[in-house]
Amino acid sequence: MFRLKRSPLPRQYTVVRSPPPSAPRECPTPLLFVSSKWDPHSVHGIDKLATTLSTKGFTCIHSNLTPLSSNDSTALMNGFVSELKSELRMSGHGSFFPPVIIGRSAASLIVQAYISSNPVSAMLLMGDIPVTNADVPKTFLPTPLDEFNFEPKFPIALLATSTQMERLADHRLVRAGVQTYTTDDLDGEDALLKIESWLDVLGI
Repeated sequence: MFRLKRSPLPRQYTVVRSPPPSAPRECPTPLLFVSSKWDPHSVHGIDKLATTLSTKGFTCIHSNLTPLSSNDSTALMNGFVSELKSELRMSGHGSFFPPVIIGRSAASLIVQAYISSNPVSAMLLMGDIPVTNADVPKTFLPTPLDEFNFEPKFPIALLATSTQMERLADHRLVRAGVQTYTTDDLDGEDALLKIESWLDVLGI
């Protein structure tokens, strides 16, 4: 079952990591990592992943979002999307090449809300992803949130442990046939290699 735990985290922030001079190349398509203090699991491992991928030539933008105080789940998601758009614009990467957007755990909801009305090059969801919005506890989604209905006609991948992937068998994106990857450790070398392989297949 999908569970969330509240935990104090730093205030909202956006960090941009540009490729160092030693990087083998510089990719024009940025990677946008989304997390939120709404779910502390969503930020786990993101700094390490973004730092490592920046050394590979990717501009990595990490936005840790602050949830608005709202008793309506749709308003909550709209607030996240508005905040993310603002953070991306202020980062200096809000135009030109649409980002590859990446979200872990409950941040996968924010990512899917964002791509429902904003362009991206690709989307990667990681870890403990809710199978449906109805799976998310009411303490986090206080009112019913409509299920996402965007067409998965762009590159999408899910990366999870084998146990998590078994549970995701009923996820609509899995049923639609998007790319799936399993790993024993979401924070280990194998997960990183699978993300790099996926990006390479996409030509990004």
